[in-house]
Amino acid sequence: MSDVTTHPRTPGFGIRSAAAFLAAAAMLGAGAAPSFAASTARPTGPVQSTGEDRELPPDTAEATALRTTLQGIVDAGSSAAVGEVRQDGRTVWRGQAGVADLATGAPVPAHARFRIGSVTKTFVATVVLQLSAERRIGLDDPIERHLPGAVPNGAAITVRQLLNHTSGLYNYTDAPGLDPQDEAQYRSWLAGPRWHTYQPTELLALANGNAPYFPPGQGWHYSNTNYLLAGLLVERITGHSWQREVDRRVIRPLGLHDTTMPGQSPLLPGPHAQGYVKLSTGPVDVTELNPSVMGAAGQGISSAADLNRFTAALLDGRLLRPTEIAEMTRTADAGPGRGYGLGLARFDTPCGVFRGHSGDLPGYSTMVAGTADGRRRLVLSHNPYDRSDPRAAKAAVTAFLTAAACGTGFVRVVR
Repeated sequence: MSDVTTHPRTPGFGIRSAAAFLAAAAMLGAGAAPSFAASTARPTGPVQSTGEDRELPPDTAEATALRTTLQGIVDAGSSAAVGEVRQDGRTVWRGQAGVADLATGAPVPAHARFRIGSVTKTFVATVVLQLSAERRIGLDDPIERHLPGAVPNGAAITVRQLLNHTSGLYNYTDAPGLDPQDEAQYRSWLAGPRWHTYQPTELLALANGNAPYFPPGQGWHYSNTNYLLAGLLVERITGHSWQREVDRRVIRPLGLHDTTMPGQSPLLPGPHAQGYVKLSTGPVDVTELNPSVMGAAGQGISSAADLNRFTAALLDGRLLRPTEIAEMTRTADAGPGRGYGLGLARFDTPCGVFRGHSGDLPGYSTMVAGTADGRRRLVLSHNPYDRSDPRAAKAAVTAFLTAAACGTGFVRVVR
């Protein structure tokens, strides 16, 4: 890992960025699963297991641990949770917990779709690396060469620095109003920004109006501005929208039928659990929102099965050549036991090295990870709701991720 300084930030209440990534990374690398306190202040539902988990009989210790810890996420404050674990190309377990709708108590769909937030970055980085392989762009090209005038000091910021968050560019979602920190700010977001169609130039203006965190290449700070620019870069090089290129190069070739990059559409199509925010007056359904605020940094929609399929194809070389995979997995230091490559993070766990990404949007939180060789893969998506005990919520997610990563019979892989 390169020797750079990390610059984390305080966790947000809604559209989270650096804090969400660092917290999720810390969960996966936390070691043995800690105990957690259950809360029963919300409606909950039982864990359902689908026929997909037939490879792992329901009475095994591993299946029991996965069911129990997934339910623990709901008990600790989420309205719903879905998880899937694959080993050596087989789906060994898939389950759901909680309810899809707080009002009706409807069960969580077996193949639920959800907002993936910053997991979108891995899709976008894959396309940029494909363009690099085609010699249409160089990873060490200055961004000014392709997007003149887009950001100050663009001649000193490279494509690589955008993809691994070492550019120093201010994170536009840190601007007031985009990442609410308390109930009053959240009410303001619900009344306006939630539905606003943001143009990339509007979001770049928010970033450019603030000083950079550090000179290019002299630190590490997670910034959605980097991937806003990566999306614009794809559009400039190809002449097509970044959504079209992700669809053409990744989604359709892999048959990811549940995965979309919705642009400005507020809808979450297909079966899904509702996303909520808990205010003093009760739950507010935030399933629908205008995702243009996240752009190429986090507007994707997918499912556990699709994300596992994507991770497998990425890590086993079906989407990128070995040269590009090596570039993608070369990491900058993002904190103890964690590194960030080109749209793909590294998590050092007791079970070996995992690579993946996390993502958060109001009402949805997602974690995707796989071993360096792609043999063991996991996806977790849950719907945070009751945030009154954040320590319990974090511990519950840690417990599931540990059980999913370090299941019975898992072979340690360190690369």
